[in-house]
Amino acid sequence: MARAHTDTPAAPAFAIQVNALQAMCRQVFGFRLAMIAIATPYAIAHTAPGLPTWFIGAAILVTFMGSYVLFRDWERFGPVLLRHPWLLAVDAVFGSLLLITATPESTLAYVTVCTPLLAGLVQGWRGAAVFAALQVVIVFGVYASVPKLEAGGATALLLPGFCVIAGAVGVALRNLLLRFGTATQALTETRARLAVNEAVEGERTRLAREMHDSVAKTLHGLALAADGLACSADRMDPPTVRHHAELVARAARRAAAESRELLTDLRREQGLEGGVDLVAELEAQAADFTARHPVGATFRRLSEDIPVPPVPQAVARQLLTVASEALENAHRHASPTYLVVLAGVKGDVLRVSVYDDGRGLPVGTTLESLRRAGHFGLVGMVERAASIGARIRIGRGRAERGTEVRVELPLAALTGVPPPARTPAPPAHD
Repeated sequence: MARAHTDTPAAPAFAIQVNALQAMCRQVFGFRLAMIAIATPYAIAHTAPGLPTWFIGAAILVTFMGSYVLFRDWERFGPVLLRHPWLLAVDAVFGSLLLITATPESTLAYVTVCTPLLAGLVQGWRGAAVFAALQVVIVFGVYASVPKLEAGGATALLLPGFCVIAGAVGVALRNLLLRFGTATQALTETRARLAVNEAVEGERTRLAREMHDSVAKTLHGLALAADGLACSADRMDPPTVRHHAELVARAARRAAAESRELLTDLRREQGLEGGVDLVAELEAQAADFTARHPVGATFRRLSEDIPVPPVPQAVARQLLTVASEALENAHRHASPTYLVVLAGVKGDVLRVSVYDDGRGLPVGTTLESLRRAGHFGLVGMVERAASIGARIRIGRGRAERGTEVRVELPLAALTGVPPPARTPAPPAHD
């Protein structure tokens, strides 16, 4: 069932940068809402009553509601905007409505600088240049179509200048977020690699400590007893000699038993120098859980096409222990009807998750409250994940009920080689 992992390390998935860009874009729409709210009273007060006021009010309402929907439900509409940057043209149309109805000399006209700012964030220099130029053309087009407006002078260049500056600011923020995300990802992978190395070294230290504390001390005592028996055998009566010989034999048997225990432990790890087949171990763990409990645990792979790399024995022990503890916790406390164990490669991380459809965690549960109450199962999971540099998430996840325990370990920590450097690219290309 084990599959050779001969592929090069997976290219990092720049989720950190994408999430930061989405958060920044959402804040831009919040900034636009604030600008509309501040500028609307002044713009309406300086508009002739009657039909012009109705036109401006309609344009404000359309622009405000569109921005509010994107701000409120950005998680739903934001990824669509990032995948299809041409939708910013719709945003430019909303800005044109304000420019045409309120004129570029109104305070509402400055709401339109958000479009090149968004273009810079989403598309980089190319998008910022296109939409800044589009806004400039619209501004001068409005000046040309309304005779009473003065198209000359520094005032007429103020709004186009702000559009160009906003586009440049958006590009600068985009580059900053991408570089910060790349550095954060590299730091996370480095910490994970160090944690994995420490776990392996800790396993070697444990074996050395057990050998020192058990076999080495016993053999030393055996040697001292044998030396004493050899030196004083001619001066002791037979019962005393027999007693000392029994002590030597007892010490020898103890040393042999301790040696067998260490050899058993070593043989259990022998052949695992290349790593543990985590998928096979988790599948066996789920089958064993199903055999021992009335509720069944189903094992599934995240993807059959992407091989799971071998996992160092010390790291696999922690991951398997977390999965086992999650299964047992769900059975004891959640009363589930089924459990699902998932494992596989997702992007640039190795993911292991255990989901149950039980009653879920109580609202407001924290690690500190669990520790104070003496419930150390979840606390132990978090500590085990941290010991190998993995991220752990315990909660409902995307399901409507139940609990998911998800552990993610960067693949770079398993390969020991950092992924090849590459220029980060979010979903939208420059």
